Amino acid sequence: MAEPVLTTHTPTTDVAFTPSVKVIQARRGSRQAYERVEARGGWSSIVTPELSKFIAERDSFYLATASAIGQPYIQHRGGPKGFLRVVDERTLGFADFRGNRQYITLGNLAENDRAFIFLMDYAHQARVKIWGRALVVENDPALVERLMPANYDAKPEQAVLFTIDAWDGNCRQHIPQLLAAPDVAAAIDAFERKIAALEAENRALRARLGEERAQA
Repeated sequence: MAEPVLTTHTPTTDVAFTPSVKVIQARRGSRQAYERVEARGGWSSIVTPELSKFIAERDSFYLATASAIGQPYIQHRGGPKGFLRVVDERTLGFADFRGNRQYITLGNLAENDRAFIFLMDYAHQARVKIWGRALVVENDPALVERLMPANYDAKPEQAVLFTIDAWDGNCRQHIPQLLAAPDVAAAIDAFERKIAALEAENRALRARLGEERAQA
């Protein structure tokens, strides 16, 4: 069995590609391809303009955490488009709205700050995975106000800042294409207005044709 090639630096991909992952990649035949990625330093660890635009269009994401003993948990976060903010090139942030008050995510982050953000764009069948560390910031109303979406009816309890270790936007295979209800409604409305205009134009043409025939 081929062993993973050791490098003299630590690529950002090592946040996900642990030694056991690399062994399996070698056994399954994908290690060589990912070694080329690692040779370039791995995945990006800063917010690019493309990532910033992708984030700004999202109205939800999934936040994964784990307890100190490794028990995983994933939670949905939702809000208006752009509620997940780019604070700087290495930091994301959001106002954490009150939910069911189980506080599993907060409890996990209190003892293990490693976290993971999963962003989905179902309409365009795209996804972005972001590894990093999350910090819960309490008793900072100025930060919460900065991150709070305007005119959004929700009660923020604290802010969360997410420091990026690495991110990757990869394979669109098997992502179902789903369209948001408002987008579908807008498209239907546009079609209905177009149909109404064509029907009005058709009625006018028929009326004109009838007049011309009557005068013939």
